[in-house]
Amino acid sequence: MARDAFEEIVETFEFLDDWEDRYRHVIELGREMEPLPESQKVAATKVEGCASQVWLVPEIEGEGPGAVLRFTGESDAMIVNGLIAILRALYSGATVGEVQAVDAAAELKRLGLDEHLSSQRSNGLRAMVARVRGVAEKAAAA
Repeated sequence: MARDAFEEIVETFEFLDDWEDRYRHVIELGREMEPLPESQKVAATKVEGCASQVWLVPEIEGEGPGAVLRFTGESDAMIVNGLIAILRALYSGATVGEVQAVDAAAELKRLGLDEHLSSQRSNGLRAMVARVRGVAEKAAAA
């Protein structure tokens, strides 16, 4: 499973002692992502349950549990763009079977996000994880 990008984020967070520095790093991760074309910001890609506007666009390569999931996304909030980048590092390039096996809460806890995000942001992050897992489940069953 291609999790090197996520492990790199974990290592960077361990190096950055101050939560403000970590917060800035999350925002920077979001800035590095390509923006979504306006044509992909539609109701079908919008994630409900987020305080800000969030769109996730999945791409499945292959079929069944061995199919590979990749996705892009964007938000109108800088910090949420960074959270999308973190989720991409955690999930993108994994098989849909691997996506279903990831304990996202435990992995994200390694970053300390659970302690530093507002309840609205935490709910939005859970909604994004649920969307990714839902796409993986549907693809695995196909």
